[in-house]
Amino acid sequence: MARLLAGKVAVVTGAAQGIGLAIATRFVAEGATVVIADLDEDAASRAAESFPEGRGVPVHCDVTSESDVFALVEGTFGRLGSLDVMVNNAGITRDATMGKMSLEDFRLVMDVHLVGTWLGTKAAGAAMREQQSGTIVNISSISGKVGNFGQTNYSAAKAGIVGMTKAAAKELARFGVRVNAIQPGLIRTAMTEAMPQRAWDAKMTEIPMARAGEPAEVAAVAAFLSSDLSSYMTGTVLEVTGGRYM
Repeated sequence: MARLLAGKVAVVTGAAQGIGLAIATRFVAEGATVVIADLDEDAASRAAESFPEGRGVPVHCDVTSESDVFALVEGTFGRLGSLDVMVNNAGITRDATMGKMSLEDFRLVMDVHLVGTWLGTKAAGAAMREQQSGTIVNISSISGKVGNFGQTNYSAAKAGIVGMTKAAAKELARFGVRVNAIQPGLIRTAMTEAMPQRAWDAKMTEIPMARAGEPAEVAAVAAFLSSDLSSYMTGTVLEVTGGRYM
């Protein structure tokens, strides 16, 4: 059976752990060479070492830095000759109720998620426009649809990613570039498993499938959106939530 991304070059930000690492792992399994872009260069190098030789390329990147992001895209072309898939996944949380949240923490989350995704989409979009092909996948969150208590920063950023994805999709479609988004729900990662048990249990009651998702299940959808299987899809937002908030 042909692999979905055979011979493709992909960049995944925040790919040293969690959902980003799962996406990178699935992409490699589907035949892609993946640039593992992360603020933690050591973790990115360890992730790359887990892949077959040459299939994972670790790169330090601060997604809030315009020069870093454009250097990431340019360096990918210089080293690997093309950029077929860009996944804007890097993210952080700084949770607090609005009354207790500092402006610094609001701006930091907005910068990493929303500005970082905009920079990645802008840089990859410009390069893909020149080659007249490519796919961009932006990782939003179900909290961008419904809003989460204690996450005015994160929810605002993730909602913004949806609007940005649709606008960018309209701008880039005529150049053969597709832009789509994924909204994961409760996914079992180190970050979510650190939640208090009562918070975890409360979220579980909202999920019709009665279980948390796995990073690999988000990665499978990212592979679909990055492949020719979704060739007539752009500006779409796919929820990977087990039916939560239908």
